[in-house]
Amino acid sequence: MTITQITPLEHSKSKVQISFDSAQDLILYQAELRSLGLKEQMPVSEQLYNKIYYEIVGKRAIKRAMHLLEKMDRTEEQLRKKLEESRYPQELVDRAVAYVKSYRYIDDERYACNFVRLNQDKKSAARMKLDLLAKGIAPEVAERALESENETPPETLIQRLLEKKKFDPDTAETKETAKMYQFLLRRGFRGSEIMHVLKHDGSGW
Repeated sequence: MTITQITPLEHSKSKVQISFDSAQDLILYQAELRSLGLKEQMPVSEQLYNKIYYEIVGKRAIKRAMHLLEKMDRTEEQLRKKLEESRYPQELVDRAVAYVKSYRYIDDERYACNFVRLNQDKKSAARMKLDLLAKGIAPEVAERALESENETPPETLIQRLLEKKKFDPDTAETKETAKMYQFLLRRGFRGSEIMHVLKHDGSGW
C-alpha cells in the first residue's frame, strides 16, 4: 500500500491524517510522523501499517477511553460517541470499549442505578427512564435500575414540586390547576398520580 496524502488536521496543529490507497486512514501526531519517517507517495508494508494501527493508534484509543472515564462516568454509548468523534477506526473503538468493560470501568447497569439514586428526588420514574434511554441504556437495564433503586413515591415527588412552585391547590384557580396538571404530565407523572395529590390536598378541580 502507499501513502496517498498527509493532511494537517484543521483544529489541531500537532496532528495529521494519513491517507492510504488501500487501507483505512489514520491520525497521528506530527512527532510520530517524523519518527516513523512517513511521507506522501511512500510505500508502506502491511507489517508497518499494522504496527501503526494497533500499537500506536489502538493503544491511544484505550488511553483516551480511560481518560474520558476518569473525568466522569459514562454509558457505553456515550463513550463510543466520544471515541468516534476523535475519529478512531470502528475496530479500535470496539477494542477500547471491550478493554474498559473487561475491568468494569464502564458498566451500564451500575451507571443506571447511580443515575436513579441521584435523580429520584427530583424526577419521575418515567422521566428517568427516558433520560437513561437517551444516554444509550437498554430498556431492560433502565427498568431493573428503577425497580431496585427508586424509593421515592411519585406522590411525594409531586408534593415537593408543588411546594417548590409555591402552588397551593386550596387557593389555586381552575386555570392555574390545569396548567400545573399539564406541567406535571410533562415531567413524566401519570394522570392518576397527579389527581391523587391534588384531590388529597383539597382541590376541587
